Amino acid sequence: MENKMKSNVTTVCLVKSSANPSGVQLVSTYHTNRIGDPSNLVELAQQVQKADDFIRANACNRLTVIAEQIRVLQEQARRVLEEAKRDADLHHAACNVVKKPGNIYYLYKRESGQTYFSILSPKEWGPSCPHEFLAAYKLQQDMSWTPYENIEKRDAEINIIDKLLNEQIALPSCAEPNFRGLTN
Repeated sequence: MENKMKSNVTTVCLVKSSANPSGVQLVSTYHTNRIGDPSNLVELAQQVQKADDFIRANACNRLTVIAEQIRVLQEQARRVLEEAKRDADLHHAACNVVKKPGNIYYLYKRESGQTYFSILSPKEWGPSCPHEFLAAYKLQQDMSWTPYENIEKRDAEINIIDKLLNEQIALPSCAEPNFRGLTN
């Protein structure tokens, strides 16, 4: 049995080196540094400079991506502020009915410049429409206003989000213990 174990032992030959005090080095610098002589300072400096150039280019590329993301975020912030101003202006328009989310309201303008909401569309008024029709909006659950031409798109987005939320709520939480089947 002992003979069998000895035959499975592999020996490793180390590279002899005069530079190493023990006379043996574990790695051959010739084989690991084939791209240049490790004692050539010019080549070593060139390698360091090349690495610095790559690091600088990589950092520049990553910063360019971040700068583009900042521009996108600035544009989104601008749109949010514009929509918030529009929504506030619409909430300040005169209205003789209680506004309820989910309904469409029609914005008109009097000769005096006053804007007001009506539940009657220009089509329902027909030729007797008393004032200039400006636009139609749907009041959303979050009290924001969606322009009439964007209602279908917004409703579709909300339906998708609701569906995802309902699926998440229907799944049992991992944090909640399941005591079904356990009896004392």
